[in-house]
Amino acid sequence: MDDTSLLAVTAIGTDRPGIVSAVTGALYELGCNLEDATSTILRGHFSITLIVKATRAPGEVEEALEPVGRELGLTLAVKPVEEADTAVVEPSHIVSVYGADRPGIVFRVSEALARKGANVTELASRLIGEDADPVYVLMLEVALPEPEGLEADMEALGADLGVDISVHPAGADIF
Repeated sequence: MDDTSLLAVTAIGTDRPGIVSAVTGALYELGCNLEDATSTILRGHFSITLIVKATRAPGEVEEALEPVGRELGLTLAVKPVEEADTAVVEPSHIVSVYGADRPGIVFRVSEALARKGANVTELASRLIGEDADPVYVLMLEVALPEPEGLEADMEALGADLGVDISVHPAGADIF
């Protein structure tokens, strides 16, 4: 193994305080350097993905995280990943979807965006509102080289799916 390698570390479990601290603390103790991370709470389940630079083998890192996973009830995985272009792809548009929940919304919207050459840089969805009458919300940040016709395509797709889809230019405050 080289001096350092990139590893993808994922953890998921029922949300509770201290997960980020415990996982990143164990990685710190191993001498890992956090290169990139994202986390969210999905229907009460905390999920985090980290890209770390490590001098240890993936199995060794996973073994060191095992007590953290056991204590916090987390499913953990550590896998090697290849170096990739680290240039940040800036999103050009935000696509918002609101409507009744039904299977296939994410697939159909992302499929239509892919046909336009869009790269999805961020995606989040959740149910909001009352349990008796929930509203499905999907937000996508996309980098689109040529936005010509995107709004019309999304409007037609929204009508087909029975949801409202809007497209807006991305603002300068996007992370």
